Amino acid sequence: MTLSVRLDPLLESRVEQEARRLGITKSEFVKDALERVLGTKNPFQLLQQVRNAADYAVAEPAPTAYSESVSDNVKAKLRAKRSA
Repeated sequence: MTLSVRLDPLLESRVEQEARRLGITKSEFVKDALERVLGTKNPFQLLQQVRNAADYAVAEPAPTAYSESVSDNVKAKLRAKRSA
């Protein structure tokens, strides 16, 4: 279903900024807001999604190992260059 809504420029700007910050479309942002206001979103499901995302973030290997490797390689190249 398509629904057209007129927004004042300030509100439209805020919706656009927040949607961009969250990395979602304006339509997704508005649908989410309506679902929350109308009580059709289950808070328990939202909590589970957040917890699952947090578990996933913890389970991922930390990117520091790669950063340290690059850092060590750069240091080694600089040392070799100085000693040459």
